[in-house]
Amino acid sequence: MARASARLPDGCARAGEGLPGAEVEQAKGVLMALTGASAEAAEAELVRRALRDGRSLTDEARTLLAGLRPHLAAPGAGAEVPEALPPAFGTVPDLLGASAVAPWAAPEAFLEAGGSGAAPEEEPGAEQAVDGAIVRLFDALPGMVVLLTPLRGPGGHVTDFRMDAASSGAVDIFGVSGRDLIGRRLLTAYPHLRGTPLWEGYLTALATSTVWSGEPFEMEDAADGVVRLSRFLVRAAPWNGRLVLSWARLNADARDQRRLDVMQRLGNLGWADWDVAADTATWSERAYAILERDPADGPVTLAGLPRLVAGEDSAGLEEDLRRLLAEGTPVDRTCRIDPPSGIRYVRLVAESERAADGSPIEVRGFLQDVTAAKRAEQEILAHERNAHLQLGRLRAERALAARLQEALLPIAQESRTLSGLQVDVAYRPAEQGLNVSGDWYSAVELPDGSALLVVGDVGGHGLDSVATMAQLRFTAKGMAVTGTPLPDILARLNTVLLHAADGHINTATMIMARYRPDTRRLSWVQAGHLPPLMIHDGLPLILDRPAGVLLGATPDPVYTEAVVTLDPGDELVLYTDGLIEKPGESLDDGFARLTATAAATPPGVNLLDHLLARLDAPGGRRDDICALHILAGS
Repeated sequence: MARASARLPDGCARAGEGLPGAEVEQAKGVLMALTGASAEAAEAELVRRALRDGRSLTDEARTLLAGLRPHLAAPGAGAEVPEALPPAFGTVPDLLGASAVAPWAAPEAFLEAGGSGAAPEEEPGAEQAVDGAIVRLFDALPGMVVLLTPLRGPGGHVTDFRMDAASSGAVDIFGVSGRDLIGRRLLTAYPHLRGTPLWEGYLTALATSTVWSGEPFEMEDAADGVVRLSRFLVRAAPWNGRLVLSWARLNADARDQRRLDVMQRLGNLGWADWDVAADTATWSERAYAILERDPADGPVTLAGLPRLVAGEDSAGLEEDLRRLLAEGTPVDRTCRIDPPSGIRYVRLVAESERAADGSPIEVRGFLQDVTAAKRAEQEILAHERNAHLQLGRLRAERALAARLQEALLPIAQESRTLSGLQVDVAYRPAEQGLNVSGDWYSAVELPDGSALLVVGDVGGHGLDSVATMAQLRFTAKGMAVTGTPLPDILARLNTVLLHAADGHINTATMIMARYRPDTRRLSWVQAGHLPPLMIHDGLPLILDRPAGVLLGATPDPVYTEAVVTLDPGDELVLYTDGLIEKPGESLDDGFARLTATAAATPPGVNLLDHLLARLDAPGGRRDDICALHILAGS
C-alpha cells in the first residue's frame, strides 16, 4: 500500500519526519501484528484516521490503543468492538494455527500472545524463566545489561524475546530500569523494533551463536527523567540458548565533558593533576590559559609551580605545597603571576591522595583566575580609604568652622540691654550639633551711645560661609563705629564680596538697623533680606522694605534707608528665612503665618520664645534660624 500523501492535521507528523512518539510506534506495531501489514501500511492507516478525525497522529494512536485496552483487560466482558480495520489490510494471518483470531473476537488469545500474534511462552520450544541466582548475578553487573529469552512459535521461529534478568543500571528509552524490566517482551514494549537492524541482529546472534555488534544509532530516551536525543551502541552475545544484550549511551561522556567545559569557562577554572611518584603532570586547556603558558611547553611539575608565582607569594606557595606532601594539609592560596599581559591573581586549591603508608601518590587541584574579583576588591578598599580620608577632612572642617562660629556667636540664646533696648538673641541650626552655617547676628552698643543691630545670611555652609560671615560682621561693625551711613556700609560690603581675594564670589542677605535712644528713632537698611516684624499697640505688621539687592549680586547696587519710631513697649523682630519659609509656600504665606502667630502671643509670654515654639518644627525645616527680638523701654 502506498504511503498516504494527504496533508496531516496541525501538529501531526509522519513517521520518518522528525521523531515519532512512543504511542505512534506502539500503535503501528499493534496494527502490524494484528493484520500482517507492512510498517508503511500501518502508518498510512493511522494517517487516514487522523485526517478523518481531525486529530494529531499522536492523539490518533492514543485513541486506537485506548479502544483496544478494554478488550485486552477484560475479555468476554461485553465491551464494544472497536472500528473494523479496512479491507486493505487483508485477513489476519494464521500465526497461531487454526485457532488464530482477531483480538476483538478473542482478546484473551491476543493478550496471551503478548500482543504480537506469538505463541504463549509456555508452548513447547519456549525457554523457561531463569532461576533466582542468575537474576541476582545480573542485578550486580555494571552498566546496562539484560538477559533475553527467545519465545518461539509452532514452527520454531522466534516471535519475540522476554527479558528475564537485568542489571540495576539498565534503563530503556522510556526510563524503565533495573528489575522493572524483567518479564517485558521486546515487541510488546517496543513494537517499532520489528524488522529493524537491531531485531535482525538479535536473530543472527541467536541463530549463529556469534556475538553481534550493531552500528551506533540515535534515538530519543528519557534518561534522568529528561527526554533527549541520545546515541547508542548495542551488543548481543549468545549464552545457553539465550542472548546477553548490553548497550551504552555513547554521548554520556560527551555530555559530562561539555558540562565540565562550561563549568571551567563560566567559573574561569582549570584542573590539574600531578603524579607524585612519576613526577609528571596533566593540565586542562583552561589551566594553560589561566597561567598563560603555551601548551606546547607542557605542564609544570608540582615542584616547579612556585617558580610561576611572582614575588614573595612564591615562598608562601612553596611552604603550602611542602605541607601538602608532608602532612596532607590541603592548599587554598591566591597568588600573583606576572605573565606578558600583566599581573594577574590565580587561586590554587589542591589536595593529595595518599597510599596506605601515608605517602602521597597524587595531587589533584584546580586553578581559578580571580583577577577581576581581586581588582574589584582593591578598588573597593581604595574607595573606602578615600571615603575615610574625605570623612576625616569633613570632620576637621566642621570642627574648625564650629570653633570659628562659636568665637563669633558664642551664645545660642541670650538677653542683653543696649541703649535702652531689651534685646533677645536666638540661633538654631537646621541640624543639631552641626552649627556651621552662614546665619549670623550682631548686637552691640556704639561709642556714641547708639545700638547697632544686624542679622545676616551668607549663602552656603562650611568654612567659606563662616569666613564670609566673619568678614561682613567685622567690616560692618568697624564702619558703623566711624559713623558711616548705613546705605554706604552695605555698598562697601557689596564691593568686598565682589572682590574677594580667592576670586570666589559669595552672596549674602543682610538687614542692619541703628537705634538712637535720644530720638527713639530706628533707621534700617536691607540687602535682599526679609523685612522686620513690628508690634505696635499690640498689633503685628510687616514693615515695607527700602530698596536694596543682595550683596555680591551686582557692582552697582542701590540701597536706601527707612526710619521708624519705637514707642515704649513697641517690639521689633529681625530674622532669617528659616523662621518662616516652608517648601512649596510663597513668602506671603510665611508672612501671614508669622503675623498670626505673633498676634496670638499670650500676655506675659516673651514674643521670641512664642514664635520659636510655634514656628520652629523639628525636622520640618531645611535652614537655620537666627533672630533678634527688640523691646523698646520707657
